[in-house]
Amino acid sequence: MLPPESHRPRSKRRWILWLVLALIALAIAWVLTSDSPFAEGVQELVGSKHDQAILDSSFSISPHVFRYYKFALPEGSMNVAVVGQFTAAAESRNNTRGKDEHKDQDNDNTIEVYVLTEPAFTIWQNGYATSSLYESGKVAEGTVQMQLPAGPGIYYLVFSNRSSTKTAKAVRASVLLRYKSWLPEWFRRMKDRFWNWIGV
Repeated sequence: MLPPESHRPRSKRRWILWLVLALIALAIAWVLTSDSPFAEGVQELVGSKHDQAILDSSFSISPHVFRYYKFALPEGSMNVAVVGQFTAAAESRNNTRGKDEHKDQDNDNTIEVYVLTEPAFTIWQNGYATSSLYESGKVAEGTVQMQLPAGPGIYYLVFSNRSSTKTAKAVRASVLLRYKSWLPEWFRRMKDRFWNWIGV
């Protein structure tokens, strides 16, 4: 049997190993939960930054009107995409108009959706043509999926019913900012559920 003194170096090494592992675990927890620029940079680098909702709601848009949602990306943003789905339908109107007019309204279920930079939005809202990062065309439903330029920026997600002369639209949309990464999709979903569970 070995003397007790020979066990001390191994016990000391084991204690140091546990200390190092605890420090690494604390560092990882800090990176995942901190709002500091360094931590957010690491989160984006390894794909740990969770998706952020731009909107997830139902709303109504009157004829000749548009509705917008403003969002911003901070300095150092990269590999960020806007993804989501939307549907539109003509709102029913109870009045004394003729059946033919109701039929025309019920067939107009389209909406136009754009993602615009801040300068482009200023031009567009004044009624002029401009370039857009995303444009759906006149559709009753659609999927938004487009990459945003790297770096900081202010953007507008626009739902337009300008082309409709008399039909209000009921819109349902769920659109978010997705931070692309090498992580598999199942792991991203599990991670997002964890963030929702802890209320972040």
